[in-house]
Amino acid sequence: MIALWYALVAATLTVYVVLDGFDFGAGALHLFVARNDAERREVLGAIGPVWDANEVWLIAGGGMLFFAFPQAYAAGFSGFYLPLTVVLWLLLIRGLSIELRSHLDDPLWHAFWDAGLFFSSASMAVVLGASLGNVLRGVPIDASGSFMAPWFTNFRVRGEAGVLDWYTLLLGLFSLIALSAHGASYLCWQTEGMVRERAVRAARALWIAVAAGGLACIVATWRVRPSLYVALLSRPWSWPLASIALAGLAGALLLRDRRGFIASSAFLAATLGATAAGLFPVLLPSTIDPRFDVIAYTAAPGAHGLRVGLGWWMIGIPLAAAYTVVLYRRLRH
Repeated sequence: MIALWYALVAATLTVYVVLDGFDFGAGALHLFVARNDAERREVLGAIGPVWDANEVWLIAGGGMLFFAFPQAYAAGFSGFYLPLTVVLWLLLIRGLSIELRSHLDDPLWHAFWDAGLFFSSASMAVVLGASLGNVLRGVPIDASGSFMAPWFTNFRVRGEAGVLDWYTLLLGLFSLIALSAHGASYLCWQTEGMVRERAVRAARALWIAVAAGGLACIVATWRVRPSLYVALLSRPWSWPLASIALAGLAGALLLRDRRGFIASSAFLAATLGATAAGLFPVLLPSTIDPRFDVIAYTAAPGAHGLRVGLGWWMIGIPLAAAYTVVLYRRLRH
């Protein structure tokens, strides 16, 4: 039951990254692929109907983490209190930029919100990668089961590490490139004319950068957390995820329109799935002592509560999935 909930939480957060990731990527690219007001409205038209629906999966993932692994939720949300506040502000600015841009027909007004969309989207892409980097590297959890991470310390990955160091910044930069490439693949599918042509050129360049950056991240992760690869090699059921990630990367490099976006989504989903498979059962590693790691088996509540929660999950998540499918089908043009 605990392994199932671990998989469900990881899958829900992966869905969020895939869906909201192309929103962040499109927002980070829109100043470059769209050169005038009409073209920028076209980019906003591509993400405008779905961006807020995509955030449902972030709420669902956070709620599931709170229910299934309250110890990890308490430690993570208290230790990263200030960074999470910054995340809320970035999400707020992103939403306001999309919704308020067209309220006034004034070039200065448009430029202000365009800059807000670019800044919030690019920053959120970096934050998502840095967050994954903190989970992989670990956080300074002590014997009390809690921590308080500063923004940075000495940029090393051991001991009293901060939110930012060389490894988490590397993953943050890679996340920005990968989600920008994901957003470019989405715009290749959902736009026309010059916006699409620029998005195609951006996708080609960005996916090559993703391939190169991915190799750098693999090597860096081997240095920071070699146990991840040891676990993956010992779990044959996780090997297909690596194959799907490679196939998705190749497809994103070669394909465009809907097939290219599907390949891009497969790459992101399989990469995150393989990461979760390699980490299990660890939820938050400790950079101080492995004895202080937050483990799924000790962070979960009783089996009865998990079974009851699974019953509610079987009602709520299919409704959210159906809502997402209907929304995308009705607004697919």
